[in-house]
Amino acid sequence: MGGSEYVIRALRDDDPEVISAAMTALGWDKPVSQYEKYVAQQRAGQRSVLVATIDDEYAGYVTVWWESPYEPFNGIPEIQDFNVLPKFRRRGIGTGLMDAAEALVAERSKVVGIGVGLYADYGTAQRMYVRRGYIPDGRGLLYKLQQIPPGEMVRNDDDATLMFTKSLPG
Repeated sequence: MGGSEYVIRALRDDDPEVISAAMTALGWDKPVSQYEKYVAQQRAGQRSVLVATIDDEYAGYVTVWWESPYEPFNGIPEIQDFNVLPKFRRRGIGTGLMDAAEALVAERSKVVGIGVGLYADYGTAQRMYVRRGYIPDGRGLLYKLQQIPPGEMVRNDDDATLMFTKSLPG
């Protein structure tokens, strides 16, 4: 058979422990407190968090930060912290989460932003964003959202990024 369909819904109060445990099992440092903060930010209208499940099992999530901390975005909402568990990849869940996040942003903005890491673990995301129509913002390499001058060395970790934007229909 074709397998179960995924469902995308808003983050709930009982999700932080489940998501954190799934991330910890992968060796990723995503504490319960991070997701509790997301619940509070969602409640305050600062962030929207979309969670994908299959047969009520957590599969992935994406967040929309309504006021990006990246100053050049100047009010452009930013898609952040996009994750699909490895065992659920290649089933369209990531595309579904991105579609849902972009549709949510399109209700309030004509443009959406996203940052992407530079090392090989981000390769799939880099390709996905380009295929979806995201283009680099032209400001070059950032580290902790600060532009890196030519010739300066930086550590290639999760804080080294390129920022992209995409025009949305509407």
